[in-house]
Amino acid sequence: MRIDSSHRNWAVASVSILGLATLLYLPYSFFYPGGARGNSLPGLIYGVLGYGMMLYAGLMGARKKVPLWRIGRASVWMRGHLWLGALSLPMILFHSAFYARGPLTFVLMTLLVIVILSGLTGAMLQHFLPRRILSDVPLETIYEQIPTVREQLRAEASTIVDGLCRKSGAVAVAAPPETGRSAPVATAEEEEGLIGLTESERMNLRQAYNTGILPFLRDPESPDSPLGDAKHAAVFFEALRKQLPTSIHESLSDLESICDEERQLTRQGRFYLVLHGWLLIHVPISITLLVLGGIHAIVAIRY
Repeated sequence: MRIDSSHRNWAVASVSILGLATLLYLPYSFFYPGGARGNSLPGLIYGVLGYGMMLYAGLMGARKKVPLWRIGRASVWMRGHLWLGALSLPMILFHSAFYARGPLTFVLMTLLVIVILSGLTGAMLQHFLPRRILSDVPLETIYEQIPTVREQLRAEASTIVDGLCRKSGAVAVAAPPETGRSAPVATAEEEEGLIGLTESERMNLRQAYNTGILPFLRDPESPDSPLGDAKHAAVFFEALRKQLPTSIHESLSDLESICDEERQLTRQGRFYLVLHGWLLIHVPISITLLVLGGIHAIVAIRY
């Protein structure tokens, strides 16, 4: 994995700070009068450093929310968020002398560990998942536009099937309710160019669409649909091709492509939830940690 110079600089600085803090902690823990404890001068210094690092990591979220706070490059803030956020754990451990004295201290230590682990998990997901999305979802679209794209896919599939099932001289078959439209009625000139299907073939195609393709496009997450799996979908369309003339196989391939694109949209949605779902843990617990940490500092100083 290639490490850029910014990451390297933050890594060197963080390791250097950790090394110096460790070297100073060893004589402090062995020789300081009364032993290492959070309310001693060295202990308070470690606590201030640790809480300051947590505050810096928390400010990155505020920087995203408040446009006026666009201070410095986002990449620098992100690397500082990762390295200093992780470095806050040993600082707090040095502050507490590796011992949780009281319920609030125990809660703070637990929250800090959860925040750091969730942050590291998120960093790994954001590094590796985009590559996976690129390989598994070649037709990736903007996440917020997925519902619109899905409506377009259903409308396109409806148009294809309505066109194939239209009887010569008959009224057009209505499209599914969500499209809000019906296929146009063919003129005499258009009817001459229509691909003729027997009544039985039209029924087979319409049944396959109404019971297989359309339910999948409406609810792609349904475990009952064979089209949710690429291999089962291939079997489904191969069986459909055997029932229908070769003259419409190209249209069946279009329907198959629509279903494949729907599967990609579903995978993209799942990737998106994984990619951003960790924030549902990381952000609220981080805010709780900062608030309780501030309360802990005030109580420690006053009492």
